[in-house]
Amino acid sequence: MNIKPLEHLLALADTGSFSRAAEQCFLTQSALSRSIQNLEQELGGQLLDRIGKRNELTPLGREVVVRARRIVLEASELRRSAERMQGGGGSIRVGLGSGPGALLTTPLLCHAAEQHPDLRVSITRGPTELQLLQLRARQLDALVVDARRVAPAPDLQIDPLGDQPAGFVCRADHPLLQLRRVGLEQLLRYPVASTPLSDEVARLLVEQYGPAADPQLMVSLQGEEVDSLIATVERSQAVYLGILAAARDGLAAGRLVELKLQPALRSQARFAYITLQGRTEAPAMSWFRRFVSTTLRD
Repeated sequence: MNIKPLEHLLALADTGSFSRAAEQCFLTQSALSRSIQNLEQELGGQLLDRIGKRNELTPLGREVVVRARRIVLEASELRRSAERMQGGGGSIRVGLGSGPGALLTTPLLCHAAEQHPDLRVSITRGPTELQLLQLRARQLDALVVDARRVAPAPDLQIDPLGDQPAGFVCRADHPLLQLRRVGLEQLLRYPVASTPLSDEVARLLVEQYGPAADPQLMVSLQGEEVDSLIATVERSQAVYLGILAAARDGLAAGRLVELKLQPALRSQARFAYITLQGRTEAPAMSWFRRFVSTTLRD
């Protein structure tokens, strides 16, 4: 159904006059009359009783007008939303893993507030497994997570975002820094704080340091929020294991120091941008993808 005849009927119902309705719709009276007649034919019933110079809605006409107001309003909002999206507005719903969340959440919100005030941004944090369910349920548009925690699947588009150096970080006055050499045995005298690690990372740690480096044994403070883990390390003698960029502010300010374990840690975090295969990308999501790539590269 063409929405224009509904708009013409609403104009006629509001003005009560073919001449005023035609003027409001920028039509001739004959064109407006044809539009109403075509609508009547399409609906299979009379919408107006033409009584002398007056036009009154029939029972069918009154029902159509009530529904037409909602339809025309929704169509107007739909056009407005499409225009906003094409102009850089719209909305994005993204899921961020623990590491990406620590690096991207604040810069993303600040950039959106300053450069895209019409953009609605919704960020979800939590376990990668839950976020994958939300992505598949169309509750999220994209994920930025640790690629090692995502099993390849036919319905997922997994685009690598590069590696992030990982390491151990502690307070600048930590007792371990007084030792000439720090190995796993010395490290394990203190709590180790980390996000949930993939099986692949666990295997690499065990290969490099031995069975005691299995995260299930080594990590005593675990959580998805890296910022909270870093704050705990700054206030205690816990040692953080994870991406170094997440501790960049504390490292730059001298409150935190990278702990050089022997042998040196060879593991890196591997982030990926994940969407559903075949799903059309909204303009706002194209901007988000570029923002993520640039921010992580920098």
